[in-house]
Amino acid sequence: MKNFALIGAAGYIAPRHMHAIKDTGNRLAMAYDVNDSVGIIDSISPQSEFFTEFERFQEYAFQLKRAPATALDYVAICTPNYLHHAHIAAGLRLGCDVICEKPLVPTPQLLDELALIEKETGQRVYNILQLRHHAAILKLRDRVAAAPKDSKFDVELTYITSRGKWYAESWKGDNRKSFGIATNIGVHFYDMLHFIFGKLQKNVVHHTGEAKAAGYLEYERARVRWFLSIDANDLPADVKGKKSTYRNIDVSGEQLEFSEGFTDLHTTSYKEILAGRGYGLDDARHCIETVNVIRTAKIAAAGADAHPYVQRLQA
Repeated sequence: MKNFALIGAAGYIAPRHMHAIKDTGNRLAMAYDVNDSVGIIDSISPQSEFFTEFERFQEYAFQLKRAPATALDYVAICTPNYLHHAHIAAGLRLGCDVICEKPLVPTPQLLDELALIEKETGQRVYNILQLRHHAAILKLRDRVAAAPKDSKFDVELTYITSRGKWYAESWKGDNRKSFGIATNIGVHFYDMLHFIFGKLQKNVVHHTGEAKAAGYLEYERARVRWFLSIDANDLPADVKGKKSTYRNIDVSGEQLEFSEGFTDLHTTSYKEILAGRGYGLDDARHCIETVNVIRTAKIAAAGADAHPYVQRLQA
């Protein structure tokens, strides 16, 4: 049984980590969040210590180090994006391996900094890249691998996940903290595309704004037109009023259906990490480089390589 700490216990994704810790037969020893809306702990790990001040959390973690039976083995991080680097560094310096949500950090330079801290501490950082464990994604990856090596797939990725007015008031609506739409809701798609289609060869941005972004990515094995949005007005007519989310990935005329199968992917990720097969800094680098370019790129004129929805923005 391994001892875990959780930083960011009040967030949306935190319960998946709590369940993953429990379902892999391990112990959530302690948790921290500046917010105290963490009643979910009662149904998963009621014995866990909880702190709303990081100094007290950190001091208790140091106390646990005094005995091998109580010393922390892992720190899981579910905090806002802009805090990931600081919390990962703190976890490593506590003598723990760290499991962190996406995006790991916003820039390749911060990945390099984390690599230095790994060397200094002898500990490891693991990124939750759960789409790599999804059955439909793995099936498509096998299909691409079996196709002629000189062929490229034409992919159209559309992801619209409606958000209310609260979003703009939260840290997610502050680009200094979330690093923008493409990073906050798109980073796992860019990792998925790299995982399936290989190295990125071209990265063009056709639109970026507070609520949506669009562009073109060319990989070794695919040409990808993408569109991401949190604006309900972008939902297709046949979806509006019925669902708040629209996810569509067209691969050379065939729909990639992966609406289901997400329930246990965090637990699967934890099992792989505990077995020594987790995804580390080098695995995360490709998608971090991708979003870093998207955030800083000049907007290109929309041509034949633009997603069809881009035409609506320019109408």
